[in-house]
Amino acid sequence: MTRRRRRLAAVSVLVLGVGAAAALALTAFNKNITYFYTPTDLYEQHITSHAVMDLGGLVQKGSIVHGAGMEISFIVTDCTRTIPVRYTGVLPDLFRDGQGVVATGRLNGDGSFVASRILAKHDSSYMPENVAARVKQADAEGRRNCGEFKSMQPTSASVAPLVRAEKHG
Repeated sequence: MTRRRRRLAAVSVLVLGVGAAAALALTAFNKNITYFYTPTDLYEQHITSHAVMDLGGLVQKGSIVHGAGMEISFIVTDCTRTIPVRYTGVLPDLFRDGQGVVATGRLNGDGSFVASRILAKHDSSYMPENVAARVKQADAEGRRNCGEFKSMQPTSASVAPLVRAEKHG
């Protein structure tokens, strides 16, 4: 084999190896992507997937209902649309009416969201730009299903849809 053919073979093997490694990494990454949606996103984009996703918004005032044991249901709103959420487990200390929340889980066939994890947002500065804009618009229009959130301002970076790589156990 000539020197030129050996070099071509080595480069070919290297390119194939890097390509295979990149394909494996992308496949592994793709399996762990979680998309962030608001109730309006789910409605407007007609999302019916049963894939794991994050649902974010505000806990609608007066919507928290404690069931048997550790079961809880509540409504997440972005001041335009709402979606009922069911969760079984220990809630974060900051979880309450009117508080920002991110629920990780799946859409159910009945239109509700079954959460496997609940994160309470402690500060409105972490609110996605589109949710904060809807809250502000709802305040201006006098719709009060969101509660008193006039101080909330959009963040500088939009995070909807936020794509976050995370391993789901």
